[in-house]
Amino acid sequence: MTLRALSVLDAFDTAHRRLNLSEIARRSALPLATAHRHVRELVDWQALERGEDGTYQIGARLWHLGMLSPMHADLREIALPYLQDLCAATGDTVHLAVRDGAKALYVERLGGARSVRVVSRPGGLLPLHATGVGKVLLAWAPVQVQREVLAGPERLTPYTVVDPARLAAQLVDIRRTGVAWTREEMALGASSLAMGVRGPGGRVVAAVGLVVPSVRPDITTGLPALRAATAAIGARLAGA
Repeated sequence: MTLRALSVLDAFDTAHRRLNLSEIARRSALPLATAHRHVRELVDWQALERGEDGTYQIGARLWHLGMLSPMHADLREIALPYLQDLCAATGDTVHLAVRDGAKALYVERLGGARSVRVVSRPGGLLPLHATGVGKVLLAWAPVQVQREVLAGPERLTPYTVVDPARLAAQLVDIRRTGVAWTREEMALGASSLAMGVRGPGGRVVAAVGLVVPSVRPDITTGLPALRAATAAIGARLAGA
């Protein structure tokens, strides 16, 4: 019963924020009557909210519970002042992400005065192999995760690196230099630069990235500010 209720909640994501009952049943692979019963229970518990048009969205109770997670209470709250300083210093979009399996989970996104259009959303998932923060997280991911990603990277733009040997070489270089970069691999017109945040014990626990216009002659101009921000966040995490 619990797993079925969770599958109803799992039907929602950043691309499907509002769903009707039929869509929930289809996306959760539940019979319509079963989905209806669980949806009704979740509405009563305030995990879901029903709109006037009959569609459903995630409710306030889940938001309050999410605020208690270590990712929000510790990582995001510690990182946010440094992310704001980084955004102000560069004028570019700033990302904070952690690894969720073979995806990058975006914890925070801040837009700057010179921000380009990005496809990321806080709480959203994007491929590790095609984003700056994702490549950082992939470089320090367990071997089995790296093998999974390298076995079949998806081409998202004409410039996405999908050759396993080339991508593996990039991961080696990231571990050597500490810096990852992409050029229009996730979205045309946008390049990115990212570095890892090291927590207690020196383990990479998150990544901070800058998204910059691809027409910029040197996409690494924000690297000093990025390096300072990741070091400061890591130092705070280590002392938290």
